[in-house]
Amino acid sequence: MIEAVGLTKSYGSKTAVYNLSFSVQPGKVTGFLGPNGAGKSTTMRMILGLDQPTAGAVTIGGYTYRQLPNAPRQVGALLDANAKHGGRSARAHLLSLAQLSGIPARRVDEVLGVVGLQDVAKRRSKGFSLGMGQRLGIAAALLGDPHVLLFDEPVNGLDPEGILWVRNLMRRLAAEGRTIFVSSHLMSEMAQTADHLIVIGRGQLMADLPVADFIRQNSTGFARVRTAEDAAEPREKLVHALAEAGGQVIQEQDGALKVVGLGLPRISDLAHEAGARLWELSPHTASLEEAYMRMTQGAVDFRSTADQRSGLIQQAPAAAWQPQQAAAPVPQQAPAGATMALGVPAQQPPPGATMALGVPAQPPPPGATMALGVPAQPPPPGATMALGVPAQPPAAPPQQQPGGTMTLGTPVQPPTEPPQQQPPGTMTLGTPVQPPAAQPAAQQPPQPQPSDPSSSEDAR
Repeated sequence: MIEAVGLTKSYGSKTAVYNLSFSVQPGKVTGFLGPNGAGKSTTMRMILGLDQPTAGAVTIGGYTYRQLPNAPRQVGALLDANAKHGGRSARAHLLSLAQLSGIPARRVDEVLGVVGLQDVAKRRSKGFSLGMGQRLGIAAALLGDPHVLLFDEPVNGLDPEGILWVRNLMRRLAAEGRTIFVSSHLMSEMAQTADHLIVIGRGQLMADLPVADFIRQNSTGFARVRTAEDAAEPREKLVHALAEAGGQVIQEQDGALKVVGLGLPRISDLAHEAGARLWELSPHTASLEEAYMRMTQGAVDFRSTADQRSGLIQQAPAAAWQPQQAAAPVPQQAPAGATMALGVPAQQPPPGATMALGVPAQPPPPGATMALGVPAQPPPPGATMALGVPAQPPAAPPQQQPGGTMTLGTPVQPPTEPPQQQPPGTMTLGTPVQPPAAQPAAQQPPQPQPSDPSSSEDAR
């Protein structure tokens, strides 16, 4: 059993705890709640003799902590999970604590198994995660198998499985008749773990009562009522009867009724008298978090404000945020026979006019050639045509050379000297090719000349 009477602690002009009196009974999990800076950690340090109270006293089983014989065997605590030598392994850390308290070494292996660290017992603790460090701190608190246990934020950093394990561990220890004193900011966890609550604010006691009584005294319960949807008249009678009976009726968005101030039996009787068929009649109570926030809203020292982000957000010009919308072009019906530019209806060109890319072409004079998208001027007679550019007439008509070639749109000048002999039948790009030299006729074997019969006669 832990008992505090008139406990006060001041640090200079700052009073952390003032005239605090409470008792923690064995066989229960007692939650210790309060806002940041309320004095919870300071109170726990005074219980363990780490801080001397300015006034008042706190005892464990009728003795102060320093008066307890072999205190580690009587009281176990987890206030700071980082209170360990990082260079030591988990087993070496617990073994040193056991040797200081006269605890057998075999107990070290037992608590390592209880907290689930037996597989990492030889690893250095500086490499542990936050949750593993919490488990090692809990193992140190359980090392002496004490009857009184104090935990400050024991589930900090634990995963859901670890949180469930701590909850079951505390309830099991309390069921064994031990005194369990737990400080936490997790209201949902305290609602499932604690049997009794001690709430302080700004160093002073605010509540000391069971969890159910704390919620009931600091919240407003209500009943949720839903009637048949096809019975409007009985519903109106029920609402009128509830108001006359002293209940406060609030219409909810989904059509249900929220009734405050009347119990479920009374609501059921009034509905029967009004002839209203009930589809739902259920009680609703506030959570521990809602009740806690309602009680401690005036004892909070640290309140957040809205983040204005001044100087970090640059206001853009208004024109940048309001771009002008371009008017969508209205398609026009093209006349029959008109050609079509890219996405724009083309105007119908005059008869015989050629078409540039998306632009109606003007009809060229008779005999004029057409450049790419530009009406061409008719070249003089005999002028050649470059790609899209009217060629100038040559000064003199070029003389036709044997095998002479014509470049694209440029008249060929006669070569000044004969080009070098190329292999027969080859063509140089843009160079006149000489006709292949005439191949000499293959020598034929001499044919016998026909003889004159008269000469042969003379020869004989």
